[in-house]
Amino acid sequence: PHAPSTRSSGESRPMSVLESLRMAFQGVLSNRLRSLLTMLGITIGVAAVIILVAVGHGSAVAVQQRIEGLGTNLVTIMPGGFGFGRGSGFRQSSFTQLTLKDVKALRDPNATPDVKSVTPVVNANSVTTAFGSATYSPSQFIGTTPGYEEARKTPVDAGTFVTAQDQSTHARVVVLGTTVVSNLFGSANPLGQTIKVNGIGFTVEGVLQSKGTNGIQDQDDIVIAPISTTQELLTGITGGLSQILIEAKSSKQVNAAEAEATSILTPTHTSNGSTTFRVLNQASLLQTTESTNHVFTVLLAAVAAISLLVGGIGVMNIMLVTVTERTREIGIRKAIGARRSDVLAQFLTESVLLSVFGGLLGVGAGLVGSRFTIVGVKPVVESYSVFLALGVGVAVGLFFGIYPANRAASLRPIEALRYE
Repeated sequence: PHAPSTRSSGESRPMSVLESLRMAFQGVLSNRLRSLLTMLGITIGVAAVIILVAVGHGSAVAVQQRIEGLGTNLVTIMPGGFGFGRGSGFRQSSFTQLTLKDVKALRDPNATPDVKSVTPVVNANSVTTAFGSATYSPSQFIGTTPGYEEARKTPVDAGTFVTAQDQSTHARVVVLGTTVVSNLFGSANPLGQTIKVNGIGFTVEGVLQSKGTNGIQDQDDIVIAPISTTQELLTGITGGLSQILIEAKSSKQVNAAEAEATSILTPTHTSNGSTTFRVLNQASLLQTTESTNHVFTVLLAAVAAISLLVGGIGVMNIMLVTVTERTREIGIRKAIGARRSDVLAQFLTESVLLSVFGGLLGVGAGLVGSRFTIVGVKPVVESYSVFLALGVGVAVGLFFGIYPANRAASLRPIEALRYE
């Protein structure tokens, strides 16, 4: 048993905060292993909350960066009968091609005041590229105009992008992604070299900056050529466009740009009362993704919070054991003048100390654990999660320590002194 207070039985002075802390420290240190195991529950709970919230936020940041890498001011128009975006829903209709005439109509500043640029895109399928003895089939071969570089946030790392002169002269030039460069040229400089595209010679005039994967495909596995050249040599003039990229003047004008484009295309691209094109609004996609990731993060935090609850139950359990072990000590202290509040404060302080120490260890473990990549996600620590987890951990210790402390304070001195 711990040394009882030296106050005489006639004193009624309440025990000071420092005295409560001193006795609580003595109680924690008297059973180091048991105290450590008790703190471990709080430590695991706090660390789990911090790490899982960081994983959820890191996942959201990664998805947001991928979407922003495609352009947040972007509206994509595609041919077909299934629609995405405002007012479209899912529906089936006959196929109608998008053409350069549609691009010209969408570029009318009077009809589309919220549109910054309109970029046509065609996709060439089953394309094989070759340089010397090396051959490679890129996942994407597209024909487009100079506006693609800004609309899709696809700058060059070396050389130049497709130019307006390349477009007007039907130049046989290409810009390569880094994946294509490594497969065809290895470590050699590709600029100025001539590659074969389905047997036709093209000059490499630029190399794109690496963008990595977007979670679905390798964004660097791409070849870009002028749309005029691509249609003339690979897809055919009558093949229609694969996409029309519409860049709004700002992120706040994306919905307006979408509405303007839809109103222009609907009269000429409608069958059986349904539009024959699809609309993908990047801003709406970003908002939906952010909402989904928020729910995902909250669920992860809720799962981690269960660990805190289990840790709190552990604190309560060990404090009940402590009260039982120290019943005689409590009786002696009460007999020589300790108040009910003194005993209550001593045991409540001890439970809070266990929670505070466990919480601080959990914060350290959580911050260290968040430095590692988890299931392919780089965690991003949210500062609020650190303070929230620590605060909840201490609150849990306080809550679950109230009953054991109150039980200790309620013991009658005579019964406590008789306890063996």
